[in-house]
Amino acid sequence: MLEDLDDVDTRILELLQDDSSLSIADIAEKVGLSSSPAWRRIERLKKAGVIVRQVTLLDRDKLGLNFEVLASVKLQLPSRENLEKFETAVSGWPEVVECATVTGAVDYMLRVVTRDMHAYDDFLRDKMLALGLVSDVQSRIVMRVTKRTTALPLGLMPTLVKT
Repeated sequence: MLEDLDDVDTRILELLQDDSSLSIADIAEKVGLSSSPAWRRIERLKKAGVIVRQVTLLDRDKLGLNFEVLASVKLQLPSRENLEKFETAVSGWPEVVECATVTGAVDYMLRVVTRDMHAYDDFLRDKMLALGLVSDVQSRIVMRVTKRTTALPLGLMPTLVKT
């Protein structure tokens, strides 16, 4: 798909990453197209899997979910079966907003969001440690977020077809 992207597609993606609620007409105007070709490009990007989904971002603080932890998790025995059990469990925990398998001394990095430290402690005891798979959790409480974005750095993509 990358070789099929041009500068207009890239600009459309940048606009949608910034505000997915933009109307087709607004996007078309900003990229210099009429509505129909802009809509067709967006549909093509969806069908190709470049646009995975469009979501609404919420303000955690205003919702009282302002306790965030970056947790390094090491399993007792990182076998295929245990990795799958852990990943299945994580997928059902709403507190875990991001989970990545990583290299190094730990098996996973989790981003966990809760109301407060007590809710995080409950999460650790009642969910993560109750699995019986985890040997170590190193929790880093997020004091302040300096940068957070969901936007991919499209300018770093390999050379695009120029239009």
